[in-house]
Amino acid sequence: MPNMIFVNLPVTDLQKSKVFYTSLGFTNNPAFSDETAACMVWSEAIYVMLLTHAKWRTFTTRAIPPSTSSEVMLAVSCGSREAVDAMNAAAAASGGMPDVNPIQDLGFMYSRDFTDPDGHVWEAVWMDPAAVPHENQPK
Repeated sequence: MPNMIFVNLPVTDLQKSKVFYTSLGFTNNPAFSDETAACMVWSEAIYVMLLTHAKWRTFTTRAIPPSTSSEVMLAVSCGSREAVDAMNAAAAASGGMPDVNPIQDLGFMYSRDFTDPDGHVWEAVWMDPAAVPHENQPK
């Protein structure tokens, strides 16, 4: 099995969250989805499991943080600056909050942050590796 990541997120409204993530370009894998969970696919290696609060509680007893807090920022790469802008616009149009942090434009890297309807923070980022300044190159 290749290395993969499955991000598990508690959501208050599973159907609304499925619509939101679909609007960003994720696809639903019905083989791993039911009335308590939805497997949303970003790529062959990245999956987001949307879990109702009841389902979430079967995985952990830790409290679900309020939607106004941030424990992590989940970053996904985009193919262009325009794709970053399009993802941010799709988030805004689908119940998320656009530009929750200042836009970052370093020339070689461009990103915009948004939240999903439950307040989970996402960063859409584009980078041109060939344009990374020499001092930022790995040694």
